This record gives sequence, C-alpha cells and structure tokens, in this order.
Amino acid sequence: MSEKTTYTLLNGIHYPADLKRLTPDQLPALCDELRQDIIDEVSRNPGHFGSSLGVVELTVALHYVFNTPYDRIVWDVGHQAYGHKILTGRREVFSTNRKLGGIRPFPSPEESEYDAFICGHASNSISAALGMAVAANRKGETDRRVVAVIGDGSMSGGLAFEGLNNASSTPNDLLIILNDNDMAIDRSVGGMKQYLVALNTSPWYNRWRFKISQKFMEWGWLTTSMKKRILRFNNSLKSLFSNQQNVFEGMDIRYFGPVDGHNVKHLVQVLHTIKDMQGPKLLHIHTTKGKGFAPAEQAATLWHAPGIFDKETGERIVTDTEGMPPLFQDVFGRTLLELAEKNPRIVGVTPAMPSGCSMNILMKAMPDRAFDVGIAEGHAVTFSAGMAKEGLQPFCNIYSSFMQRAYDNIIHDVAILRLPVVLCLDRAGLVGEDGPTHHGAFDLSYLRPIPGLTISSPMDEHELRRLMYTAQLADKGPFVIRYPRGRGVKVDWQCPLEEVPVGKGRRLKEGKDLAIISLGPIGNTAAKAIARYEQETGQSVAHYDLRFLKPLDTELLQEAGEKFHRIVTVEDGVLNGGMGAAITEYMADHGFAPDIRRVGIPDQFVEHGAVKELYHLCGMDEEGILKRMKE
Repeated sequence: MSEKTTYTLLNGIHYPADLKRLTPDQLPALCDELRQDIIDEVSRNPGHFGSSLGVVELTVALHYVFNTPYDRIVWDVGHQAYGHKILTGRREVFSTNRKLGGIRPFPSPEESEYDAFICGHASNSISAALGMAVAANRKGETDRRVVAVIGDGSMSGGLAFEGLNNASSTPNDLLIILNDNDMAIDRSVGGMKQYLVALNTSPWYNRWRFKISQKFMEWGWLTTSMKKRILRFNNSLKSLFSNQQNVFEGMDIRYFGPVDGHNVKHLVQVLHTIKDMQGPKLLHIHTTKGKGFAPAEQAATLWHAPGIFDKETGERIVTDTEGMPPLFQDVFGRTLLELAEKNPRIVGVTPAMPSGCSMNILMKAMPDRAFDVGIAEGHAVTFSAGMAKEGLQPFCNIYSSFMQRAYDNIIHDVAILRLPVVLCLDRAGLVGEDGPTHHGAFDLSYLRPIPGLTISSPMDEHELRRLMYTAQLADKGPFVIRYPRGRGVKVDWQCPLEEVPVGKGRRLKEGKDLAIISLGPIGNTAAKAIARYEQETGQSVAHYDLRFLKPLDTELLQEAGEKFHRIVTVEDGVLNGGMGAAITEYMADHGFAPDIRRVGIPDQFVEHGAVKELYHLCGMDEEGILKRMKE
C-alpha cells in the first residue's frame, strides 16, 4: 500500500456519508483533491486515466445527492469509475488496483455494495439499470433511485438503443446520465456523435416546464395518458421553435441539458431538481476526457491508459523497446497495409479500436478503405459481411472478448453464406490487468462448432503474416486468426508472404517418448518446457504446432496417435470445448487411446493481474507445462 498524500477534505472522506457533511461550496475543492489523488495513483500504478478524470465532478455530485448504496449507480464500461471507488471505501487499497489479489479494474458487486452492476463491456448500463428500476417498483421500493451513467462512446452500441427503447415504454423512474466527451478510446464516430454535438436545451425552459408539470399534477390533470399527449405536443412545439428534433424526447424520455459536467455545484442543483421526477429522464452533460491534466486533455487517446508517467512533467515512462520483438497488433497493422497495397479488394473494419489494434496504420495510408464503426461489434461483423457479399475482402479486427457480442452475426451473416470475411481476434487468451471481462478465453470453444469456419492461431509473427496472406486468397471463406496481446518472439518479423495450406500443422521437433501439441504463441513457452524436460529426464519429446483448430490436421493427429502413448495439449483458451477437447475427441473417434493431459484456462473466471502471474496461476507457464509432462 503506497503512502497517501494528506488532503484537507479528501482524507476525511471514507464513504459517501462523510461526503454529505460538506457544504456545496466545499465540493469544488474536494473535486480538485480527488482529481489529484487519481493522478498520483495512476502515475505510478497504470490504469485507465482520462475517463476517470473527466467525471470527477459528476462522481462527487452523484454520491452527494443520492443515497448510495441504497440508490443504485450503474456505471457503463467502468473506465470512468476510479473516483467512485476512492469515495466508496477503497482509497486505502487503491494502490492495489489491477494487481493480482488487489481491487478489480472495473466496478463489480462482488467487490463492493456500492458497485451496483458488473462493468467491462460497453453499452449495458441502461438495460441493467432499467431492470433494477422495474424491480424496485415491483418490490414497492418507491424511494429507491436508479441512475445509469453512460459515456465514452457507449451510446453508439446497439444495446444502449435497445435499453432506451424499452425504457420509453416500461413504467420506471430511471435517470440516464449521458457523459458526452466526444470520445470512446479513440474519437467517437457516427451520427449519434454529431447529434450530441448539436443538441441544446434552454435551462430556463426546463425550469418552466418542471413548474408547469407540478401544477398539472396538483390539479390532477397529469394522468399517464394525458402526460404522454402533453409530452408529444410539447416536443413538437420545441422542435418547431428550435429547428431540431430530440431523439430522446421523441421516445418519451425527458431530456435535460446539455449541462457543464465540470461545474459540480450546478450538477448538484440539477440532480436535486430532477431526481424525484416520475418517468424516465436523461441528463446530458459535457465533459472533457482527461480534465485537469493538460497532456491528457490534449491527447485523450494516448492518455486513455498511458502506463507509468511523471505527474509533474507529463512525460510517459516508456520502456526502451529497441531490439525487442514487435507487438502482434503492429505486425497485423503493417501487414494489412502491405496486403492492401497489392489487393484492391481489401478493406479494414474495427469497432472503436483503430489505435488498439493498429488499424490506424491502414486508416492513415488509405482512409477510404478503413472503417471505424464505433462500439458496435455485431454491426462490424455484419457490415463486413455485406461488403464481402459484394466482392470486397474485409479484415474485421475485434478483441476476442468483445467478439462474444457478435456471435450470432458470425453464424447468421457470415458463416451460412460462407462469405470471405477475415475475423482477426486481437487480445486472444489471458490479457492481464483488465481481468475476467477482457480475457479472450472463450473464442476457440465458441467458434469451433460453427460449420465452414477456418480457425487459426499463429505461433509467431511470421506465421501471422502468412496466415493473413492466406486468408485473403480466393475461395478461403470465413477465416479466423487469433493472436494475443503483447510482443511476439521475432525481432526480424518481416518475411516473404507465402500461402499456408489450410488445415495443416507443423512438426517442429522429432521425439519418441512424449508428444506436445500446441496451438498459437503459447507454443513458444511449451518449447522451453520441452527443453527442460529432456534435460531433466533424458527422454525425447516431439513438438507439433497444430496451427489450425479447424479444420484439424488429421494426418498430424493420426501420426501422434499411432506413435505416442502420452500426449500433452497446450492452448491459451478454456479447456472446455477447446483445442485439447478437439484432440481428445479425435483420438476417441479413431480408436486411439493415449494418456492425454491438457494445459489451458480452467473452468473458472480468471482474476486480474500481470499476464505472467496469471499464466502461473492457471498452470500455463513453463513450470505448469513441465509439471503436466512429468505427470
């Protein structure tokens, strides 16, 4: 636990009850201290930075006005919740954030009663909060307030619109706070972003409307049916005089704003005014991502999760990478541009992650051939399918964990028609400090049953380049390439682009006593374990790189089944239904009965921590593989 800076106000705030003892005039000073505390902590213990700085005032106002945890605050994604954690009993342990055994990277009810719902994947806050609001009504908890805080581009996700649509037709008193900072991780894109920039409503108008509605209620005029008719009439008048439509009020959701999200005293006043209003309502606030730290305000994408930095100078402490292998994502980005220069059919698609997956390399060189569709993974896949149907060759790059949100799109819109969409799954396997919501643990298992899908995983950078080249050749159909977060193993990553026979693995090493069958980059760890095993036991071990989970290399597996009585499978994915399960099924179906031991992610949600620590925890590091071999 790091030594805590002494702050005049913040040191006396342990829970929201302490916060409520302050006067409204003291809140701006508290916000300054809270913002500085986040800067202090994240500068030495890396995490999500800019988003949390942008909502400091909102966080303070919410806990000042609402009776948390009885009142529910549902954060979307969770990038913005560091201030929330600090104000709700976790300041003393915040230095353990994202570390193995420490507090979680995102809000979770399993960690604190103040965390109303799980966060990690975008756009779920409105739906979850609506469910809570309806449950409160059903249980007669008429004094319980429910708030959804959505922002960082999450409003572009389809689930957010589904939640809004249902909120407009279901009796509830939900408050939705739209944190509009013009950002996701990269800049927000799309029509909703442009709409929010232009949207405006007069504060005088809202005060006038509130007073009129109170009078109507006193006189008994504001029945449910009358309320809807008045609301529609009112919206029509407002659209006429303002010369713009309000999509939220068109859905019978009261709209307030936009409001300065950095004026904490005004936010408190507004929240006090609207919190007890009946019916669904939306408060639109404008904030600046990275507020209060000049470098983060000027380069919000870079400072979304900047790593360690000097809080005084703003200099990021970057490890010298000269002479080190490149990141897998950078090899992908540079190879994609290389392929696109030769193949005019190639286009790139990403849902709000152009920097994270290095699609920005193609975007910069060929802006008309790369598409950031916003936080909309299902749309990204079906959009790619539409282009593929008309003759283009899309490379659709989505983080493995987020591809779970597009599962039906893969089956219904890509696989059934056998369309040539290349699905590039970045961050496959254990990803580290972001924890269970972000581990790419399940893709091998959930993709394996889909007919006609090619599923591959490169062991190194050369293999990634060759698989990408192979995937864009004619008649390859839907093609999955999965690769991890982080660096590969080859400094000389550039190699000739050559076709890889689909469904064919490689024998990397001969052996006679034991066989290791691996898939993907974890094969490099397996190779180290093999060398130690041979040195310690004097036995010889064969090593096969399966390369393709689907179609399986049946010749390779038959050779292994005939020659070896002991086989260890190694994969960076869940054991249930994964590569080891596929090999076990093959052996059983073809009359082979080797003793098979499997290395992979166990049947549990793996916590957060450094990748090296998590590999050891799951028995997937060199020691764990060696142990399995000795068994």
